[in-house]
Amino acid sequence: MNLRTAEYPRPDYFLLHLSDTHVLANGGRLYDRVDSARHLAELFAEVEASSGRPDAIIITGDLADKGEADAYALVRSIVEPAAARLGARVIWVMGNHDSRPAFRAELLGQPSSTAPIDRVDYIGGLRIITLDTSVPHHHYGTVTDAQLAWLTGELSVPAPDGTILAMHHPPVPSVLDLAVSVELRGQDRLARVLRGTDVRSILAGHLHYSSTAMFAGIPVSVASATCYTQDLNVPVGGTRGRDGARAFNLVHVYPDTVLHSVVPLGSYAPLDYIDPEESARRLAESGITIMDAGTLPALREPPMTTPIPVLR
Repeated sequence: MNLRTAEYPRPDYFLLHLSDTHVLANGGRLYDRVDSARHLAELFAEVEASSGRPDAIIITGDLADKGEADAYALVRSIVEPAAARLGARVIWVMGNHDSRPAFRAELLGQPSSTAPIDRVDYIGGLRIITLDTSVPHHHYGTVTDAQLAWLTGELSVPAPDGTILAMHHPPVPSVLDLAVSVELRGQDRLARVLRGTDVRSILAGHLHYSSTAMFAGIPVSVASATCYTQDLNVPVGGTRGRDGARAFNLVHVYPDTVLHSVVPLGSYAPLDYIDPEESARRLAESGITIMDAGTLPALREPPMTTPIPVLR
C-alpha cells in the first residue's frame, strides 16, 4: 500500500458566514410572503443536522429589515440558542437596514448610540474586525476618516493567524446596474488602508447573491441572503428579486489559504450517501491520512512583532 498524507491538514478555524436576514417584528413578512425568521431558523436546523461545529457565526448585516427592537430580539432568539448548541461565538455586523441604537441595545447590550459599530474579536489567534459601512437613513455605504484611522491603528500590528474583515457593503463591482446606487463609496480610501496588511479575507453581504472578487490584493467573499435573493438571469440592466435560492457560506481558514464554500438552503433528492465512518474506512484502506489542524507550519512570513494575546 502506498501511504500518502493529504495536501492540506484540517482547517485551523471554521466560520459560518451568513447575511441579510431582514427579520421583521410581530410576524411580519417581506413582500407579504417571505417569512425571513422561518428561513433563518431553517438554516440553523440544517447546520446543526450536518454536525459541523463552527468556531464563530458571522452575520454581515441587515439583520432587521426595519431596525425594530423586537426584530432584533427575534433574531437573537433564533441565533443565540443555536450558537450555544454549536459552541460558536456570534459576531454581528451592521447593515444599511439596521438601526445603530437598537442594534447596540438588543444585540450588544450596550447603551444606545448612533456612532459606528466597529469591533475587534479574537477566535484563538485569528482576528475578526467588524467595520460598520452603514450610513444612517441611506442604503449606500461608506467608511469615515475616523473609521479609517481606527482601522489603520488596529492593522498596524499583525495578528498571530491573520485578520478577517467583516463588513456589509462589499468592495466589488456590481453585476446589476441598479446596485451601483447602493454600493460602497470611496473604495480607493479603504484600499489604501488594507493593502499590504495581514487581512486574509473580506466577508460581506448586501447584494443578495453570492459573489467573489479581489480588493486591494485581498479575496472578497459575498454571502447571499437568507431571506430572498436576486435573480442574475434577469434581462441585462434589470433587477428582479425572487423568493428562493437562499444560501450561506462556509469559511475554512488554513495556514496559507482561506476557503469559501457556498451552501444552498433546502432539501434535494440524494443520489447516494457515504457516511463518515465509511469515508474514514475508505481513506484508511487507501493509506491516506489527513493531518490535524496546526500540524503544518504556516507558509506565510511570521509577523515581525510580538503576538497579540488572545482575548476571551
